[in-house]
Amino acid sequence: MELDFIGIDPETGKEGSPTVWVDHARGEIVVQSWDAGEELVATISGTAWAPGHTPGVPEGETPIRIPARMVPILREACDVVERAGL
Repeated sequence: MELDFIGIDPETGKEGSPTVWVDHARGEIVVQSWDAGEELVATISGTAWAPGHTPGVPEGETPIRIPARMVPILREACDVVERAGL
């Protein structure tokens, strides 16, 4: 698997940094970020979902937190995927 690096949290230090890549082979945006934590997972599990959608966080998924300052990086990742027709 080869990932195309898009950007890293501009306020990062040398570790623990939210990062964004594009996986062209799978047509996906890949995000590394902070674990949302148990409190947020519990909040999400108790939140109303779209009609007919099972509430909660399914096995194999986890909410993550992305700092708002990374919006330009996520936007760039979206543009890369869109331009590539993924």
